[in-house]
Amino acid sequence: MRLGRLRFASKYLTIQYFYREKQWSINWMCEHLRVKRAAYYKWLKRTVPEAEKENEIIAQLILEYDDRFQHILGYRRMTDWINRLNGTHYSRNRIHRIMKKLNIHSIIRRKKKKYMTTTTETTAENILNRDFNAEIPNQKWATDVTEFKWYEGPMIHKLYLSAILDLYDRSIVAYIVSSHNDNKLVFDTFEKAVLANPDAHPLFHSDRGFQYTGKAIMGPLSRPLTKKTL
Repeated sequence: MRLGRLRFASKYLTIQYFYREKQWSINWMCEHLRVKRAAYYKWLKRTVPEAEKENEIIAQLILEYDDRFQHILGYRRMTDWINRLNGTHYSRNRIHRIMKKLNIHSIIRRKKKKYMTTTTETTAENILNRDFNAEIPNQKWATDVTEFKWYEGPMIHKLYLSAILDLYDRSIVAYIVSSHNDNKLVFDTFEKAVLANPDAHPLFHSDRGFQYTGKAIMGPLSRPLTKKTL
């Protein structure tokens, strides 16, 4: 199996997957994964034997399902899902070998603690109510945080992209990349958007994640950024 013999093959596959599926910037991914853009494009244009092509198809499926199932699949369940959803008959040993090449493995999660249900004092009602269309610019903003993870040997590296989207034309109002997924990340993104659009008074919509509902002392922006009209 030739997959992974190139030094950065797993990184190139990661870039290819997230560019195809989520339209992430190739330049941005190359920069943060520490690979040269020219080397990535050279890898794309290389001549690939049929056996390696099939391995790369399997690798793309592994990356997709690892992302979709939030990194909880071991090679046995990964094999079952790939074969079930694609009508294939790949062996567990083959899936296991490719997952090892990609440094992908299941993450054992601790048992979740029981927490009190969030009250209406910290989360506002869902005013947007899935109406993701806007008639004018700066009428409705939506925000979310995306995790980007890659492996270098046994080490797991993570970056978090916080972005605010204008639902009028799907343009990015503001974004910030950080190694920490916390209140400061979303507050800094929000402040950047407000400074760039001082006259805007949009409906600001989030998924009520902990970053938006947690209490933080941030000067004039010390209120929770939940679903509400600003």
